[in-house]
Amino acid sequence: MLLNILLVDDSEDDVIIAKRAFHEALLPSNMLIASDGAEALDYLNRSEQTSSNAEFPRPDLILLDINMPKLNGFEFLLKVKANNSYNNIPVIMLSSSMNAGDIDRSYRLGAAGFIRKPINYDEFVYIVEVFNDYWRTVCLLPRTKSQ
Repeated sequence: MLLNILLVDDSEDDVIIAKRAFHEALLPSNMLIASDGAEALDYLNRSEQTSSNAEFPRPDLILLDINMPKLNGFEFLLKVKANNSYNNIPVIMLSSSMNAGDIDRSYRLGAAGFIRKPINYDEFVYIVEVFNDYWRTVCLLPRTKSQ
């Protein structure tokens, strides 16, 4: 099963590393990219408004950084979880923060998980492999409109 993953991160380097790690981990996914929360909300709105899933496929999962311009991860998470059209999409925080307050707040606002961004690339690939096992074999995802 091909997963549509919306990666919301303002760091071009982190996006490149994440895309490469998902590819190297042989995780069949369609990586959709938004550079901040506002752009991600725009993407979600377009995916709901278009009848063609080819141009704006609905994400199965959202990987979300916390510190971003315009609309940070917490603000985005609040808006997503308040919207009935896409509040059932699992949002996983992907952040370099190890602040216990950030972790607690993420879960309190409705995050499905919190993953610390690995420092080295090999660790990132390992995290993606574990992520793959969990979201593909252990956890059941909500159905999309087309299912």
